[in-house]
Amino acid sequence: MLVTVGCVLGLFLSAWAVRLLVGLIPADMMAGMPYLQSLGLNTRVFFFAIVIGLIAGVVFALAPALRTSLMDLRDDLAEGGRTAAGRVWRKLGANLVTLELATAVILLVAAGLLGKSFFRLLHVDLGFEPEHVASLLVIAPDVGYEKEAQQIALADRVMDRFRQLPGVQSVALTSTLPVSCNCNTNWIRFVGKPYSGEHNEVNFRAVSPDFFSTIQARLLSGRFLRDTDDASKPRVSVVNKTLAQKYFPGEDPIGKKYGDTQLSPESIREIVGVVDDVHDSSLDAELWPAEYVAFKQNTDTAFYAAVRTSGDEQALIPTLVSAIHDLDPALGTQDEMTMTDKINNSPTAYLHRSSAWLIGGFAALALILGVIGLYGVVAYSVSQRTREIGVRMALGAQRASVHQMILKEAGRLTFIGILMGLAGAVVAAMLMRSLLFGVSSWDIPTLAAVAVGLGAASLLASYIPARRAARVDPIVALRCE
Repeated sequence: MLVTVGCVLGLFLSAWAVRLLVGLIPADMMAGMPYLQSLGLNTRVFFFAIVIGLIAGVVFALAPALRTSLMDLRDDLAEGGRTAAGRVWRKLGANLVTLELATAVILLVAAGLLGKSFFRLLHVDLGFEPEHVASLLVIAPDVGYEKEAQQIALADRVMDRFRQLPGVQSVALTSTLPVSCNCNTNWIRFVGKPYSGEHNEVNFRAVSPDFFSTIQARLLSGRFLRDTDDASKPRVSVVNKTLAQKYFPGEDPIGKKYGDTQLSPESIREIVGVVDDVHDSSLDAELWPAEYVAFKQNTDTAFYAAVRTSGDEQALIPTLVSAIHDLDPALGTQDEMTMTDKINNSPTAYLHRSSAWLIGGFAALALILGVIGLYGVVAYSVSQRTREIGVRMALGAQRASVHQMILKEAGRLTFIGILMGLAGAVVAAMLMRSLLFGVSSWDIPTLAAVAVGLGAASLLASYIPARRAARVDPIVALRCE
């Protein structure tokens, strides 16, 4: 009956948990993962749960049945259940509780490490300020916007229209938003430097002059791009700190020139500024060298608009979309989002967040089961030692000493379980290194917090049976015997 009720309840809870996990997936990510749309209970899962339930029922029914069949009835009645077999089963229960506590430690440490990784991931230095920035992709049709002059005119109209909106502080355009990918790259070589076919790959971004001020990136040297940097002027670019340090160590990169691998004249650009590293790729990816070229020197029919506002950036997005359609109904928009949402709902953030939630849920369940199991073992031990406790108190033992005796037994089980769990947790953390960010497998604060927290919870669970033992009336206990 217990197994049946447990299986039915477990199936209902699992169906709810699956819907909860699927609900954590952002809509745009779900569109790219159609195999998750039908995630849920099916025939195979149902029968798997039934088989597991049957196995559990058989195992936990055989244990007391086997004990009963091997029990010596006369000795059991004479000893009040304190036979050798009773001590064996009590020891077995204690060992199982130790394993439960060890499992709880492993899962709690894993959840703590993943939660800490997720926190550090969301607080990584992005090199810009994403708050109060809304963005969207503007797509122009080929007809009517095929010429460079038409694309420049469209970009100017879009920025002018956005600047007129209430609360808008600045507007910028870019070919690729930050926190997207190490992609859209160029292979380059530098004028005046030896070259033997090295693979100098850098992220390529075409941006408007106000791009860095809009995202509030830091200028380290030189200048930003200007509105006068157009097709009529020599090509220029701003590079990030990683590119400057990698290719110009100990040098001032301002004024240096580079181009494609053949140094064709139309590809030559002059570096006019260096900005602090902006996180172009996913939050946990390494920083690549990057070049930021003037949008008017590298136009396109599709570009991202980044808008900084003094108000709620989420509320501004519908207004931005309407403004684009007012300019030209043929224009399309896509990927409307705030920069904060883009970061929080990125695949990397989702992976770490969902892992932390999933492991955290199992850890909480393991903690509850471990604490309840310890309470059950200690309570059973107290019931089996009622005669002993009565004799001790009849001979003058104080309540405090009885408390200490029971809590000492619980503390021993807890200590062994935590010690085993910490060893297993370090091994588990080493196996899941790919999911950790900015946290080592030997994160002492996490290990210590789990050990102290679980120890306190276990001793608290042991206090109730210890208090009950200390209140045993020795006369009643001996009379019952």
